[in-house]
Amino acid sequence: MEEKEIREYFCKIIKQNEDISVGVAAIKTLMEIIRKSETSTIQGLDENLKQAIIIMKNSNYPVAAINSGCELFRRFITLARLDTSTIEECKEILLNRGNIFIDKLSKSRDKIVALSQDFIKDNNKILTHSRSRVVLQAFRNAAKRNIQFEVFVTISEPDKAGLKLCKELEEDGIPCVPILDSAVAYTMEQVDFVMVGAECVAESGGIVNKVGTFNMAICAKELKKRFYVLVESFKFSRIFPLNNRDIPNEYKYINPDSITDMKRTHPLVDYTPPSFINLLFTDLGILTTSGVSDELIRLYL
Repeated sequence: MEEKEIREYFCKIIKQNEDISVGVAAIKTLMEIIRKSETSTIQGLDENLKQAIIIMKNSNYPVAAINSGCELFRRFITLARLDTSTIEECKEILLNRGNIFIDKLSKSRDKIVALSQDFIKDNNKILTHSRSRVVLQAFRNAAKRNIQFEVFVTISEPDKAGLKLCKELEEDGIPCVPILDSAVAYTMEQVDFVMVGAECVAESGGIVNKVGTFNMAICAKELKKRFYVLVESFKFSRIFPLNNRDIPNEYKYINPDSITDMKRTHPLVDYTPPSFINLLFTDLGILTTSGVSDELIRLYL
């Protein structure tokens, strides 16, 4: 597949299904590249996949989930490379493994939602940030169980993603209050806990998420409110930032190589250290932040 075709295929998947993660869209794109690849060597196929990942990372979508998802996908599907004698046999095995991997991803959100339900109770007031697909699904599932609760949602500048989440919640009959990003501390006194998503989870158990998440976590800890993260395990990433300056620029900005003055450019994400997070709800189970490194070791063994 040519560069333009890869970019168009990747963007088409996202546009056709707004509930799909960019990480999953990237993985499906890699599957299509394996199907259409005309290379005669395993090394050539691997180079095609690496080049495709670079193209997708430069397609004006958040890079964190693309990076972690594709890295784990390549690790998973290549476990059987040396078991075959021809490229066609190898491609068939890679595609079979890829289908198994995607099937697991399709079930991961439901597993996370199921684990979170015991924590959402009648009369709860919950604060969330921006728009997380898995958090939205958790709220919807709780509402279907006739749990009565209220959600406070940050507007989430600069793209105002929180307003979209509010509209979706209201359409489902879930009481929702949009708040200014600057009103997090004021609102924190009223809520029972915070529930957010994540773009990626670092080895330390900290998370990279929409800018403003760290502010919310600081307020939650100061006011002794629980801070929960709902996130798929394919977003576990082998990075270990110690602070926000350590986040890779490709995670913080769209096309960072084209930015002439980083200091004057607003970052898209921030890093919340593990000490501010109570629990992570994942398709691997409910984890403490210290358990993330153990799960990463298992994922990449």
